[in-house]
Amino acid sequence: MARFSAFICGLLFGLGLLLAGMADPSKVLAFLDLAGAWDPSLALVMVAAIGVAALPMTLARRRSRALLGGAMQLPTRRDLDARLIGGSLLFGVGWGVAGICPGPALAILLLGHWQALLFVVAMLVGMLIFTALQSWHRR
Repeated sequence: MARFSAFICGLLFGLGLLLAGMADPSKVLAFLDLAGAWDPSLALVMVAAIGVAALPMTLARRRSRALLGGAMQLPTRRDLDARLIGGSLLFGVGWGVAGICPGPALAILLLGHWQALLFVVAMLVGMLIFTALQSWHRR
């Protein structure tokens, strides 16, 4: 049941991205183009997403178990460290260059765009490199 609910949540997320136009790299790049033809619609989607998530997150903080019975797994760390800042900068630069982030990349991958396939492959290679570096660093 947990995998099915994860699939449904992912499907809804992907459909939401497609319906809002957030899987269109040109729309994302237009949002980032503050000096040109700026498109504020991405900001409106983000604000709406925060509004939709606010109540469930508030309720989740009060619970010890998830709705499907598993342990509630909410973030506990709030500190800023070099890894968080570096990862955020790397994510932002990649988002600004490609106009795609991981969620929309997976959504548009199904539409058959070769650029999305290239992005997803590069993302997976980056994840493998990170994992390898983490393993090497722990030795």
